[in-house]
This record gives sequence, structure tokens and C-alpha cells, in this order.
Amino acid sequence: MSNTTKSTTTGFYNYRVVRQFSIATVIWGLIGMLVGVLIAAELTWPDISMDIPWLSYGRLRPLHTNAVIFAFGGSALFATSYYVVQRTCGVRLFGGALVGFTFWGWQLVIVAAAITLPLGMTQGKEYAELIWPIDLLIAAVWIAYAVVFFGTIVKRRTPHIYVANWFYGGFILTVAVLHIVNSAVIPVSLTQSYPVYSGVQDAMVQWWYGHNAVGFFLTAGFLGMMYYFIPKQAQRPIYSYRLSIVHFWALIFTYMWAGPHHLHYTALPDWAQSLGMVFSLILLAPSWGGMINGVMTLSGAWHKLRTDPILKFLIVSLSFYGMSTFEGPMMSIKTVNALSHYTDWTIGHVHSGALGWVGLISMGSIYYLLPRLYGREQMYSMKLIEVHFWMATIGIVLYIASMWIAGVMQGLMWRATNADGTLTYAFIESIKATFPYYVIRLTGGALYTVGMIIMTYNMLMTIRQGQTTEAAIPGPVTTPASAATA
Repeated sequence: MSNTTKSTTTGFYNYRVVRQFSIATVIWGLIGMLVGVLIAAELTWPDISMDIPWLSYGRLRPLHTNAVIFAFGGSALFATSYYVVQRTCGVRLFGGALVGFTFWGWQLVIVAAAITLPLGMTQGKEYAELIWPIDLLIAAVWIAYAVVFFGTIVKRRTPHIYVANWFYGGFILTVAVLHIVNSAVIPVSLTQSYPVYSGVQDAMVQWWYGHNAVGFFLTAGFLGMMYYFIPKQAQRPIYSYRLSIVHFWALIFTYMWAGPHHLHYTALPDWAQSLGMVFSLILLAPSWGGMINGVMTLSGAWHKLRTDPILKFLIVSLSFYGMSTFEGPMMSIKTVNALSHYTDWTIGHVHSGALGWVGLISMGSIYYLLPRLYGREQMYSMKLIEVHFWMATIGIVLYIASMWIAGVMQGLMWRATNADGTLTYAFIESIKATFPYYVIRLTGGALYTVGMIIMTYNMLMTIRQGQTTEAAIPGPVTTPASAATA
């Protein structure tokens, strides 16, 4: 008789860190959106801040953007990428203690941002406001994240790398380069520093970073979610694997060059502005190619949208992705930009992508993950997911439609002139005309946030009724018979 036997597992996936980041996603999302509602109210009724400096719009606005992008979106990316790379590679996460460091280090970054930004400690750069000591911590966490992710891919037991991991990997590498280059400063104290760039070079590096934070952090990473969770939830293969590879390389090459469209009609050389516009227009092709690939994955399974609210989150997020990636190239055209720049149209565009694309696909992905992480067949209440979906969708439509109308109106009022060449409207008149749309924007944001409160409740009840589970990694290994019996 042989003294060995075949086992069906090779260990367990690391679900602990996925659970941690999934919970953090929901909690930070709720906090970030509550701050967003507060500053939307401050724009509508400025007196509600009561002249308290750390409640002023100028200090809370960067807190809001950092919370929803890096705390909510970042935690969702960590959670899903760690889950996906393990499941598609058939191995446990590489890195040991580094895995825990990425979670606790990232939470420390978020808490540090929540303390310093309301106190007015900032570098004054869009999406890169955090002071240099926090930037160093971000770099350390991100390098650890790269080691964990790519180390897991290196030790994979599958012959090829699934396309979702291409997008996650591209996002991780590019964000590391963007952050380190744009954060190059000369410290003069613990909270103060000077950038190593100056003038138009500083602006160019900032928007190379700023637009690619959108392009890689808020697009490529979440496309990794799309390529895994939509096929899994729909129980259908991705529509075209070949298109997904073309989508990846076209997006990766093109996005890097689009940043100068943020600097139209500035001191940036005209050729650089035009280059940014041209590449922004080219971006429409890979963006819509990816959207079509995701939506067409439902071919033969469209009926599932009627009964599956998680699939609604995932598929409707793609419609907002398609809308915002059409709108972005259009707004990069110089003549259109002359009307839209500095108006609330830009705010509508950003939130079409942030609330519609990033928010909905993150929520759908977390709704997919939570039951599997806590040993349940489904979330505590599927009905509440349905309610959340409709509240979020109506909230987004109210938000972006009001900002589109307000933005076009502002642009037209600012450029209107009398026969003698004088301005037709004073600036304050455009502010007064915008007030009703600010009220609608606030209403839409509040609806979206109430949806997030519902998700938080649903998550807590799912955790309460479930139990932490660890999934076994499949694959036969040879073990001593005595150990197998034990």
C-alpha cells in the first residue's frame, strides 16, 4: 500500500486582505460622499460653513476628491485586484507581511490626508495635494503593492495571464511612475516643500500626472474589474478576447499623451496643446472598444438584467464609461474647450465618470465579493441592492444633467458681449443663474449618498449573518497518507 495520497487543494487563498479592503471601500466611500454632499451644500448656501476654516470649501474639496478617488476607489482596486490575481493565477498572494503592510499603510495614508487637508496643509496640486511625508508613504505602499501583485503573477500556476491582470498591472506600474515623478520636491520643513519643476513645466508635469491619474487609476484599474466581474456575474465568456488585448495596448499607448488638453489657451506651447487634443480624440476608439466588449459579453444573457441587480450595476457603469469617454475627447477640441473650460460642464463630465463608471462598477464588484468572502450564497438583501441601484442612477442623472446645463449656460454668459464690446453679464449674474442647478446637483449627490448608506447597512448585515471563509486553492498535491488522514 502506498504511503501517499492525493489531496485536492494546495492551500488557501488570502481572503483576509480582500475582506479588509472590501469593508474599507464601503466605509471610505460613505465618508467621502458625505463630504461631497457637504461641499455641494456650501456652494449652494456658502454661509453654512459658519466661517470655520477647516470646514471651508477650499479645504474640504481636496479632502472629498482624495477620499473618493484614493480611499474609496483605491480600496476597491486593492480588494478586487488581490482577489482576481489569486483566482486567475491559482496561487496565494505573494509577499507575506507585505500584504498586510499595503492595507494598513494605505489606511494610514487616508487618515493622514483626513487630518492634514482640513488643516490647510497642501501642495496645491490637483489630485496630488498631500504633503511630502505622506507622498513618501504612498510611494512605499505602492511599491509593496507592485511586489505583491507581480510576485503573485510570477508564481502563477496558469500558463497565460488573464486580461484583467494586464489592466491591473498596467495601472499599478503607471501610477507608481506618475506619483514619483510628479511628487519630486525639495522639502524645507516637515509640512512645506518646493517642486523641482517651475512655470509651464510644472503645469505640464502636473497634468501629465492629473489626466493619467484619471486614465490609469480611474480607468485602467477599473477596466480590470470589468474584465473579470462582468463575465463572472453574467456567467458568460468575455465577448472578444482578441479585442480585449487590442483594447489594452491601444489604451496604454494613447492615454499617456492626452494630458495637455487640460492646458488649452495657456502658456503651454500650442503644438503641445494640439498634441493633447489629437491623442484625446484617438482615445475614443479604444475606450469604446472596451465598452462594447463589456456590454456584448451579455449576448445571449440580456434577460439576466431584469432579475440581477448586481449585473445592473456592472453594465450600467459601462454606459457611463462610454458616455464620459465620448464627452472627454469632445471637450478636448479647442473650440469646444473655449466654451467648457472653467465651467461646471467639466464638473458634470468628471462626475459622469466618477459616480457613473467608477462608483457603479466598484459597488457591483463589492456586492459580488462580499457573499463569497463571508460564506453566503448572496447579500443579506437583494431587494436593497435594487433600491441602491435606482437611487444611485437617478442621483447621477440629476447631478450630471444639472451640471451640463449650468456649464453651457455659464460659458455662454461669460462670452456674451454688447454691441460696444463690453460684457453683457457681470460674473455674479452667472452665479445667480446657476443657483437652481446647484440645488439639483445637491439633491442628486444626496440621493447617491443615501444609496451608499443602504449599501453599508446591507454589508454589515451580510457580515453579521455570515462567517469568514477561506477558499481552497484547487490542484492535486502529493502528501503523506498519515497527514491526509489527520
